[in-house]
Amino acid sequence: MVQITEVQLNNRKISNRDPAIIIAGMNVIESEELCISVARELKNICERNNVDFIFKASYDKANRSSIDSFRGPGIDQGLKILKKVKDEFNVPIISDIHEPSQAETAAEVLDVIQIPAFLSRQTDLIKAACETKKVINVKKAQFLSPAQMMNIIEKCNHFGNENILLCERGTIFGYDNLIVDFLGIDEIKKIAPTILDITHSLQLPGGKGKSADGRSYQAKVLGTAAAAIGLAGFFIEVHPSPENALCDGASATRLSEFESLLLELKKFDELSKSL
Repeated sequence: MVQITEVQLNNRKISNRDPAIIIAGMNVIESEELCISVARELKNICERNNVDFIFKASYDKANRSSIDSFRGPGIDQGLKILKKVKDEFNVPIISDIHEPSQAETAAEVLDVIQIPAFLSRQTDLIKAACETKKVINVKKAQFLSPAQMMNIIEKCNHFGNENILLCERGTIFGYDNLIVDFLGIDEIKKIAPTILDITHSLQLPGGKGKSADGRSYQAKVLGTAAAAIGLAGFFIEVHPSPENALCDGASATRLSEFESLLLELKKFDELSKSL
């Protein structure tokens, strides 16, 4: 059985035993100006609180409920914007790829390649991501059990990449609902460094008919409960005005409330890893 205990990212060790990293940013790039403004604020907050930070924003949200859903600027313009963020703030960048053909181009800018949950069993996509030799963050599909994530780790090992993070983002629980199984997360931790996607675990998929609803008001409850069991990191999407966000605003943390959430996560993380 393949087990990954730690991942190296820019001389930073990521593991379930080390201080948690924060993956934070926007669900989707809405504009260059907003993306840079949010990145600046997140960088300042994380630096002020001595927390390692990876900036996240999607250049394309391909997995949308409706044909009318906003998808973002696309790979070419999106990567240009993410490179500006990377160069200006000297932070690692993570974003999703949706097709094998995107991997090599995205790897020119991204430090971490993210595999969307719905695509986490796509062998060709995993192969293309692995061949970049970048760190890969694999979202656990909403329909997979924790034990089934071992198959993905074995694929990555087969394709020569063990710099793998596994990301919990909730499991389908009936129609239009997700649950987070903490016993399941404990099993995922035995396989690889584990991230909790707080934001998407709070989704109510399809809850608005043509888009997701969400429970952003429960971010602190979910995050601190997970921090208590000791994880490698947390994934948090923010927006200055979630009610006006072009995608998944109902699950996003208001940017002005991010630091408060971060401090709570840090306290519980430090406590759990000191015991």
